[in-house]
Amino acid sequence: MRGSGWRLAALGAALVAAAISGCSGGSSGNAGDGNPACSANCPPPPPTNLLTVADVQRIVAQAVGEATARNSPAVITVVDRVGNVLAVYEMNGAPKFIAISSGLGVTGGLDGIPTGIVPAALSSIAKAVTGAFLSSQGNAFTTRTASQIVQEHFLPHESQQPSGPLFGVQFSQLTCSDVNRNMTQGTIGPQRSPLGLSADPGGMPLYKNGVVVGGIGVEANGLYTIDRNIQDRDEDPEELIAVAGSSGFEAPVDRRADHITAGGVTFRYVDSDAIRSNPAQAAPFASLPGHVLEVPNYSTAAVRAGTAYGTPASGIVPATGALAAVGAYVLVNTSNVNRFPPRASTDGQLSAADVETILVEAVKIANRARAQILRPLGSPAQVSFTVVGTNGDILGLTRTSDGPLFGIDVSAQKARGALLISSAQAAALILGAPDAEYLKSLDPLITQPSSIASYVPATRAFLGDINALTGSTAWSMRAIGNIHRPYFPDGLDTSVNGSFSKPITSWSPFNVGLQLDLVNNQLLKAILGDLTEGCAGRAFAGKPETADPRGISIARNGIQIFPGGVPIYRNGVLAGAIGISGDGVDQDDMIAFLGLHNAGVRLNNGIGNAPLERRADNLTPQGVRLRYVQCPQAPFNDSDEQNVCAGK
Repeated sequence: MRGSGWRLAALGAALVAAAISGCSGGSSGNAGDGNPACSANCPPPPPTNLLTVADVQRIVAQAVGEATARNSPAVITVVDRVGNVLAVYEMNGAPKFIAISSGLGVTGGLDGIPTGIVPAALSSIAKAVTGAFLSSQGNAFTTRTASQIVQEHFLPHESQQPSGPLFGVQFSQLTCSDVNRNMTQGTIGPQRSPLGLSADPGGMPLYKNGVVVGGIGVEANGLYTIDRNIQDRDEDPEELIAVAGSSGFEAPVDRRADHITAGGVTFRYVDSDAIRSNPAQAAPFASLPGHVLEVPNYSTAAVRAGTAYGTPASGIVPATGALAAVGAYVLVNTSNVNRFPPRASTDGQLSAADVETILVEAVKIANRARAQILRPLGSPAQVSFTVVGTNGDILGLTRTSDGPLFGIDVSAQKARGALLISSAQAAALILGAPDAEYLKSLDPLITQPSSIASYVPATRAFLGDINALTGSTAWSMRAIGNIHRPYFPDGLDTSVNGSFSKPITSWSPFNVGLQLDLVNNQLLKAILGDLTEGCAGRAFAGKPETADPRGISIARNGIQIFPGGVPIYRNGVLAGAIGISGDGVDQDDMIAFLGLHNAGVRLNNGIGNAPLERRADNLTPQGVRLRYVQCPQAPFNDSDEQNVCAGK
């Protein structure tokens, strides 16, 4: 990184040497109430709706003005909607590195990584990507919102409450993903995030004409953390710098998180918008006290314009063929060719026609479903859909027009998580994975090993089944999440943890258990410059690599641990899995489960959900029955049907 005081490549070399990844309308104003007439199936934004170079310079200048007013020099990042980094601006005196700490006194996983290892620019990029990826035309979420929904209680700091609805989403969008792209692959998105999704306040979405066009991220205090106490109102300099930067590019008020509820609880958007500067009087960009950074693998030392979502340059365009008939979008490569068209599995269990039918039927359910997180009320669910085969290959991936972009990678993680844990190979793959190496120091290199293999005997003991994880049980993402919480059952502050989770005494959002341990090594290697694909079960730098260089390829972009994925069976035999992500978790569950059921009815060839007697909700570990799926009440906009998943 030029002029930044640190060199990512040099850090990587040092490690190797020491050891040898709804919609909104609105007119010209961006802070208005949106267009209430746009209640469903809104048209895509115009191809001219993007962040220009002048826009990016203005956003940075406004943020710098607030940082100056607060005497909090910062690293400021602006990204477009699909995650392309448009500028990373380092003010004079800004922190060069961050420490990672939840504030819980935990040292494990990423928690407790000291300063001097992770560059501050990577934090600001992760925050900007999070603001962009968690938002859409129908909802605007910030990194403070993310903090609220990934902790052990929802709301945080309230005991005897279940975990956050998107518990685990922070470990998505990883640089080792085979779904997300990087700058060497052009502008097509979604792009990768160096630290996954951030829950540290200071990241916000950016809007133009009521349409999300990107995000801003700010790192000023050198600490990458979470907000543990939502009952107070912080005056967080990083968040307020982002608020100032977003002036003129604000989310429509009625789309913001604090106008949206889940489980009767209102989300948090920001704690304060009491900025000290006047963004209208921001200094000219050329006179600002700092410089644009080159961040290897993410950005050059120049400001650039963003892409327009829905155009080939963004990598996401309207579908053709059968998926076009249901209003779907697809991911394309730099030649505008569908990256994940429906195709047959290599084992012959699913044909291309099977995959297309499953996707079409799932999209139909989403188009009818009443969204949980979108405004205006009555908007259809906006989500992403992924079908994988038994080897983890993506057989088809599509999305509705305006789903939050985080759901693309997460839908694949959900499908692969359900596949991995349902597979006959699950125990063998987990037992064979190399230890996760928690990084304590870079020079000298000090790591703390954490055994991934240990989750197998722990789970067998927890379930009371010495043969668990060998394919006898069909595991949904909801059931996997049930045993991947630091309290079991979720919502009761017991002394028992789920067998895939760290115990509460060592748990934090940066140290969750199996999910992080699977990707920990490659996540760390990616921070140091290794962008190779394959996240799960990779060896740490300087350690012998696994037989498959992608690690556990059945879960190659990692797994998720919140609902919205189910295995696919054909005549009682595991054939793959489907994952859905982007709306409320009950909606995601329903779209996956009911979409697959309807596809099975339409195909009439043995494809469908797991046999009833194989499903994980037959299990009662510690006397508590697991859940397979949970579908919403009165879930459709076009009917008053109830119990739509019952008996299927």
